[in-house]
Amino acid sequence: MAIAAIAGLGNPGSKYAGTRHNIGAELVDKLAEQMKASFRPDKNLGCEVAKVQFGGKSVFLVKSLSYMNESGRALGKFARFFKIQPQAMVVAYDDINLDMGRLKVSLTGSAGGHNGITDILNHFGDGFVRYRIGIESKSHPNIVLSDWVLGKISAEERAIYNSQLDHYIKGIHLLISDGPEKAMNQLNQRTSKSKSNERNSDQE
Repeated sequence: MAIAAIAGLGNPGSKYAGTRHNIGAELVDKLAEQMKASFRPDKNLGCEVAKVQFGGKSVFLVKSLSYMNESGRALGKFARFFKIQPQAMVVAYDDINLDMGRLKVSLTGSAGGHNGITDILNHFGDGFVRYRIGIESKSHPNIVLSDWVLGKISAEERAIYNSQLDHYIKGIHLLISDGPEKAMNQLNQRTSKSKSNERNSDQE
């Protein structure tokens, strides 16, 4: 099934800009910026929506106007209005189980403790493409998880993220042009090789 929408998860408002939990929404913002598209709020759907062209294919970019924990309600309403099946939507979001800079694409799995994904599973259903961007686990066991994900990305983390941004964006293009399964194999294989090369370099 062709990809019809790219959703970026995050919390609305300037208070949460630049936080780890907003990496998914930030990526979608970057896509819109590169394609000179503007988001328009749709209060009836509870989303901000932009429409762009990927190689001649029309695709929605979407961000929920609700907080992270209620992402599923808004995205579910958006998808029902435009008749978009879960398999036709990519959801970009932060993942504490991946190192900063890593990317993993998957089609199934649990929410992994991510409240936004839990709400999407409850209100939209499974089968959507998970575009998981690493933010690393808590830097210290005494840090509360909510404080970690809602904390600002450090300068060091930002440098890692920026170094991978082109890869993230090309991955979205690949998903749309080649489909989820083929893109997933290429993107995950590259990530695994990159991580392996890092380990080998550390050992030398």
